[in-house]
Amino acid sequence: MSKKYIDVMDTTFRDGFQSVFGGRVLMEDFFPAVEAAKEAGINHFEFGGGARFQSLFFYLQENAFDMMDKFREIVGPEANLQTLARGINTVMLDTGSRELVEMHAKMFAKHGVTTIRNFDALNDVQNLEYSAECIKKYGLNHEVVVTLMDLPPGCEGAHDVPFYEKTLRNILDAGVPFDSICFKDASGTSSPQKVFDTIKMARNLVGEDTHIRLHTHETAGVSVACYLAALDAGADGIDLAASPVSGGTSQPDILTMMHAVKGMNYDLGGLEISKVLKYQETLQSCLKDYFMPPEATQVSPLIPFSPMPGGALTANTQMMRDNGTLDKFPEVIKAMQEVVEKGGYGTSVTPVSQFYWQQAYANVMFGPWKQIAPGYGKMVLGYFGKTPVEPDAEIVKLASEKLKLEPTSENPLDIADRDEKKTMAYWEGRLKEENIETSDENIFIAAACDEKGIAFLKGESPLNVRKVEDSTCENDKECTLGEGNSMSNATGNYTVVVDGQKFNVSIAEGNADIQVTPAAQSEAPAAAPTNGGGADVEATVAGNVWKMNIKVGDTVKQGDIVAILEAMKMEIDVEAPCDGTVSAILANPGDAVEEGQAIATIS
Repeated sequence: MSKKYIDVMDTTFRDGFQSVFGGRVLMEDFFPAVEAAKEAGINHFEFGGGARFQSLFFYLQENAFDMMDKFREIVGPEANLQTLARGINTVMLDTGSRELVEMHAKMFAKHGVTTIRNFDALNDVQNLEYSAECIKKYGLNHEVVVTLMDLPPGCEGAHDVPFYEKTLRNILDAGVPFDSICFKDASGTSSPQKVFDTIKMARNLVGEDTHIRLHTHETAGVSVACYLAALDAGADGIDLAASPVSGGTSQPDILTMMHAVKGMNYDLGGLEISKVLKYQETLQSCLKDYFMPPEATQVSPLIPFSPMPGGALTANTQMMRDNGTLDKFPEVIKAMQEVVEKGGYGTSVTPVSQFYWQQAYANVMFGPWKQIAPGYGKMVLGYFGKTPVEPDAEIVKLASEKLKLEPTSENPLDIADRDEKKTMAYWEGRLKEENIETSDENIFIAAACDEKGIAFLKGESPLNVRKVEDSTCENDKECTLGEGNSMSNATGNYTVVVDGQKFNVSIAEGNADIQVTPAAQSEAPAAAPTNGGGADVEATVAGNVWKMNIKVGDTVKQGDIVAILEAMKMEIDVEAPCDGTVSAILANPGDAVEEGQAIATIS
């Protein structure tokens, strides 16, 4: 009897990179490994979408569509190239309008995609219907998803086999067109027995001819056991990654899984150990200079209590490194449990996992429920669809008050269609304002990435790649890793701070003169001395100034929101510490600020 062929999708170049490096890997650095993977006989790749779309524009100064085109050139026309989409969010963190959802499918079909894996973090099937139609309209395979996780202890009402059966039946009853079904566990917290029972249920429901696969992460330490359970229950495919971006927060390693099925009746993709070894050697060489976050290689026994997806975990810890708050990581993970409990049990996968993280981060940094992260608040209020269970009533009330929004049960697409900023016309206009070519690709980049997309198209986006040679220190709180390439032999103008005073420093190779002058101050008005009951308005966290709601001469009351910071992909309110009159503005929109730094003065 021949062995059952199991389709293996190699997630190395999408989820692997996202789970280990926060998606920040330059294409020219990893393309030799893509060639090696092809030579190893791999012909099914996850190669884009998800967070690996925005991250190229945000951090790598690369165009995701160019990367996808070049990837297709390497692997050839027959390879199954797959991307990840978030239902009506597509590759954005916010809901797209109908025209943006359709443009996503059109652009991805144009740039080499074969299959789109399409999920909704709330398992709200209404959010899958239109996106599925668009995917099929442009000739792509649609892999519909049911998202999985385990609930924190003591929680019930969703994320058990009956809940997943109900979700799958809703997909079938709604007539959502699909070519395959994926059960996706981004946090890796589902138990092997639940996986077995879920796959068995699905197989009985859809019959033997439907392709069923499982996606999970090693974060909680049970991924191999879950894959074995899925195969035993009748799954046709699993997702694996190659070392050094396998295991830990990523998918199980290809070689590890090949070892796990020895003596069993499964043929993993027709792969040969010797060829996979050669591929992994090439990949390790390609990535040898990249900084490997220690948390990316670890299995955490706490993850089942606070489900944090592997693909989001390192992206968030990287941002915490940037903000100097990595020491708060254990507290944030611990705080996630309450946030999940009160949030309505949406699956901890992007964008909901980011909402959970942002709210937990806010609870740790500012006190429990003192601030409501906008995404989390809009989720519990219904602006992303229906949560699996009703969110906590007090949190819904608090979110409504903080965000000044009423709860809704309206279709999120209808809400998005009324938003001018979610129209192609709006972003075409923005491109024209900046004298940027108004191609479909550029319009979608701007719409998906907002003003950061405009900055990329203008050639003004930052390069933020973490490589080993970028650092000679080990303490993350005292060391900035990889703002671009290594600083060794760097030339140019830099700002340094000595005893709190800024200096502009020109650096040149060899024995050239180095000119040192006091740094120019911000164009904002100089601070006026505080007096009486006045006070400085201080940045509550390290981040960037997103918006100043005040100007010199304005009268404010204690508690008024005078500024909004952007940190950890969230908007953070800064409140006036006292009544008074604004006497100075010390920071401008776009400025980077440190925690405790004065951004305005109230006299």
